[in-house]
Amino acid sequence: MVSWVAVLGIALVAVGLVLTPGPNTIYLLSRTVAQGRSAGLVSLLGIATGFLVYLAGSAAGLTALFAVVPFLYDGVKFAGAAYLLWLAWQAWRSGRHPEIDIHPAPHASSPLRLYLMGLATNMLNPTIAILYLSLLPQFIDARRGHVALQGVILGLVQIVITVTLNCLIVLAAGRIGGWLTDRPRLVRLQQWLSATVLGALAVRIIVQ
Repeated sequence: MVSWVAVLGIALVAVGLVLTPGPNTIYLLSRTVAQGRSAGLVSLLGIATGFLVYLAGSAAGLTALFAVVPFLYDGVKFAGAAYLLWLAWQAWRSGRHPEIDIHPAPHASSPLRLYLMGLATNMLNPTIAILYLSLLPQFIDARRGHVALQGVILGLVQIVITVTLNCLIVLAAGRIGGWLTDRPRLVRLQQWLSATVLGALAVRIIVQ
């Protein structure tokens, strides 16, 4: 079975990924501040589903296709960058036009839309693909047997830690969002900041 050293190692990786702001964290922050805590939690549910999809693919050996067929990984990479640029454009446009209501339209805040956007944000995040393709296997010891089961256990450890920490981030951001409701200038500043960070992440993904 999985060693405690492997569990601790993947746990540290999970914490490090959350503390190093990436597409998932930035998206959750911007969504929560703009639309409230419930929107952030629904988005987080979509992100958690994306982790489960990657874990299932890893257990089935599907992520190995990225190594065998590199252009598949490149496709995910550039699609993710394009999606981040689209999110950055939406945030920048909202911040640039003060006449736009800072509260989202009903269709934009529907639970299904929030869930699907969270899912897409995670599925198009190449960092997560690398995590399951390159990092997670490093903690698997074939001598302990049940290689696939080890991968599932370690993946679940990463998911639980990541989702828990991101949930705390959403709850904290929800308080900030409530405070910003009556401060439209700060909301626009937050939107511009989100646009800048998302755009920078997209460029970083492209040049990697």
